[in-house]
Amino acid sequence: MPLPKLKPQEIPLDHRDSNNMFQPSPEKPFVATRAAVEMYTHEVIVLCWGVLRTEADKHGGLDYLQVFEDDAKPEALWFIEDGEGGAITALLPSDY
Repeated sequence: MPLPKLKPQEIPLDHRDSNNMFQPSPEKPFVATRAAVEMYTHEVIVLCWGVLRTEADKHGGLDYLQVFEDDAKPEALWFIEDGEGGAITALLPSDY
């Protein structure tokens, strides 16, 4: 089963706001909504997060919103990294 495809981000990779590393910590947990887990599974979410980590390391950061698409699913899988005191969240657009 192929992974959903990461869409190109809307801002350039070298933009100053492209600085999110999607690296969880005790202060910034990695969480997923129930709907995202039900549609994509824990395993796929973790594998997509690994893709994000690789891309963030490669480019020195990414935009706060990253989108994975799977043509077989009715909704995309979003990853949002909040600022200080927030979280890294896997969610569906309908969760937003």
